[in-house]
Order: sequence, then structure tokens, then C-alpha cells
Amino acid sequence: MPVARYRRIADDIRRRIANGEWRPGDPLPSRRVMAGEYGVHHETINLAYTLLRRTGALEGEERKQVVVAHPPTVRTLTDVDAVWPFASETTDTRPRPATEELAERLGVRMRTVLQHETVECLDPGGRSAMLVTSWWRGRRQAHASFTAELSTAPLDVDQAHALGLLVDTPAFCVMRTRLDIHGTPIETADLILPMDRWRIRLSG
Repeated sequence: MPVARYRRIADDIRRRIANGEWRPGDPLPSRRVMAGEYGVHHETINLAYTLLRRTGALEGEERKQVVVAHPPTVRTLTDVDAVWPFASETTDTRPRPATEELAERLGVRMRTVLQHETVECLDPGGRSAMLVTSWWRGRRQAHASFTAELSTAPLDVDQAHALGLLVDTPAFCVMRTRLDIHGTPIETADLILPMDRWRIRLSG
């Protein structure tokens, strides 16, 4: 079965990157310029760029300029309650009504107004390494312990945009719930960790 043209072009771009024509962080030519070079429609180049983004060779947002990806730093998560040691940015703090799931996690009624924040944790190079979205009721309190559950989930549009990945890329999801001295939930959070940047090693 013949290989689709966009896949052949993607393979050739990988070869050119490996040969040093473009280095990590370098922008690639626009889709129209590359289409002229390869003698194809610019949508064919878009398919090649999308494939290269999905496989981690390129990074950048859909339909915008792409650059050669830096090899991701792979970290090991051992403590889901540890303070992030590098820079972070709080990107959303709008209160939210409790969904059925959040109401169950926090032991509150559905549609109870919860405080909320989403924090983008950055690696030393300034790239997004992890997203932490937290919810709590009333004033934030100190906690005595926590529980954690690990699963996987596809990235939604906002998560993919923040992490520079494609929508539906699989990621680790750690559901962390903080408890007071009586074991009552006082805060819950989802930690979203791209699989190409993290290993998980939890102990209990």
C-alpha cells in the first residue's frame, strides 16, 4: 500500500531536522512556502506538520508557526502534594459551581459555588510541564493529609493549548484531595501531566 504523500513529506522533514538543517527552537518555513518546495497543496503540508506535532518532532499551535521541538525533560512524580520548585503562572481564578463529580469529591451539594484556580507549572526553560486545577469551598485551609488517584485522560482544548500539544493527546491525571485533621475533604485538584514529560512513581 503506498504511503500517503504527507507522511513521506513528514519523514523527509524529520531527516532534514536530524541532519541539522533546523535545530531545536528554529521555526520551520510557512506551510505555503513548504508547499511550493514540495510541489503540493498547503493542506498536505498542514497534515505533515500535524503529524510531526503529534509525534513530538515539532511544537506550536494548530494553524500557526511551528518550531523544532526541544527534547522534553522527563521528570518523575513521587509526591503529588509537593510544592512546585520552579516558576508557575495562575491562568484562571473564576469561581465555579460544583459539578456532580466535584460535589462528591468535596462532600458538598451540587452547584455550590467553589473557589477555583488553574496553575500552569513551568520547567526551568519556561515550557509548560504540568497543569494543576484546584477547587475548594470558602477560605483556603491548611490540610493534614491527602489522597491521590492516578488515571489517564485525553487533553481537552484548553489543556492542549496550555501544554502545546494536540487535543486528545493522552496524559496522566492525578486526582488529589486534601483532608483536614478529621479526614474531611477541604480541597480537590486535578494534576494533568503530559506522558512525554513525566513518569509516575507513587508510594503510599
